[in-house]
Amino acid sequence: MSPHRADEALTRRERQVMDILFRRGEATVSEVMAELPDPPTYSAVRSILRILTEKGQITHRDDGPRYVYLPSKSAERAQEDALEHVVRTFFDGSHEQAMTALLRISDAELSDAEIDRLRDRIRRARSSGR
Repeated sequence: MSPHRADEALTRRERQVMDILFRRGEATVSEVMAELPDPPTYSAVRSILRILTEKGQITHRDDGPRYVYLPSKSAERAQEDALEHVVRTFFDGSHEQAMTALLRISDAELSDAEIDRLRDRIRRARSSGR
């Protein structure tokens, strides 16, 4: 079996487990099982967690006789990575096109305060070279 890479695509079940771990912050096998739709067996969940560990997506710590699993990167970093992937894949790398799409699908009008905050964030991002 070849070693997994951290940027390898996740299966549907792996994504479901990652979503649970990001939402909870950390979880045991039993806690993951309790939140999975149509959960597989305990050993199948352990196998998914082992694979996610090999892919570098999660880590674990000992808590007595059991492992507690947690994401290996922050939710903020995972959000940025996911959005960057979406921008590259669906918007040909154009952040402007991606932001336009977000504004287009938003069903609520942005308030003046929200627009001001967005402008401020754009200015700060420009000044920090991002």
